[in-house]
Amino acid sequence: MIGSEKVELKNRPRRLRANEIIRNLVREAKLNIEDLVYPLFVVEGKGIKKEIPSLPNNYHFSIDKLVEEVKELTKLGIHYIMLFGLPDKKDNIGSSAYSNDGIVQRAIREVKKEITDIYIITDICMCQYTDHGHCGLLTEDGKIENDTTVEKLSKIAVSHAKAGADMVAPSDMMDGRIAHMRRELDSEGFKEIPIMSYSIKYASSFYGPFRDAAHSAPSFGDRSSYQMDFANPKESLREAEIDINEGADIIMVKPALSYLDIIRRVDEKYNIPIAAYNVSGEYAMIKMAIKNGLMDEKVIYESLLSIKRAGADIIITYFAKEIAEKLRGRN
Repeated sequence: MIGSEKVELKNRPRRLRANEIIRNLVREAKLNIEDLVYPLFVVEGKGIKKEIPSLPNNYHFSIDKLVEEVKELTKLGIHYIMLFGLPDKKDNIGSSAYSNDGIVQRAIREVKKEITDIYIITDICMCQYTDHGHCGLLTEDGKIENDTTVEKLSKIAVSHAKAGADMVAPSDMMDGRIAHMRRELDSEGFKEIPIMSYSIKYASSFYGPFRDAAHSAPSFGDRSSYQMDFANPKESLREAEIDINEGADIIMVKPALSYLDIIRRVDEKYNIPIAAYNVSGEYAMIKMAIKNGLMDEKVIYESLLSIKRAGADIIITYFAKEIAEKLRGRN
């Protein structure tokens, strides 16, 4: 008979799981709205708020609608956004990426004009702006030219800073771009602008929905010659160290959920803020599972908390608005 014998136990971990009140008190990792950065996509035109089919509940915004969205986000407690621009015209050198009248530059100015309590991080890359969809300039034989690309990336960063960006985030994975960008920003009077480097960005299949959303899929080949081989965990430490030494203020691991081991390695090795990008494919899979009744919505919080638990200080996620609404309601 169960319970017929007296059991004497000193250690009863279940004492601290007895109810929600005690569980909240002893919880080791907690997710806060302040941990989250919300990616947003801005397009040319007016009056546009169009849902992205591959990223449900995320949208393409024209600048006027973007301003409205950011106002709503700040009311929810989200004060950090990452901007991605989709230009109307592309060319082989991505010239609209560093134009003073580029889509991101104009969006920054309009948002800052209307909203003071928002922190704008801008993605620095060329894939949305080049007609070939690669993250840099091409040689005649179709290879990515590293050093000339780095010069253009720095030019983009300076143009964003001039428009009012609070932080720049190069995602291209070119060698030496952090040192060059830091030097150019400093020489243009932007010594206080931090760099969040996509230091550890793997050549991943989890980016599919983003490439649809940003219209940035390469027209030929892939990005394996500049993004990292996902079989290489040790290389992540080398990439992080290079960027830290070149002047990065924050380093990023991308993707997040399938690379929690990488986040942990970097967190244990370096004393620097770590961001993790909860990428589009991770978002889409969870959304699809919830829609089909395979999991309930609690898995969103659980998955984001796993990223925080692994060691990330900052989480860039398409769930930011949804989780902010839930956290706000709970509080």
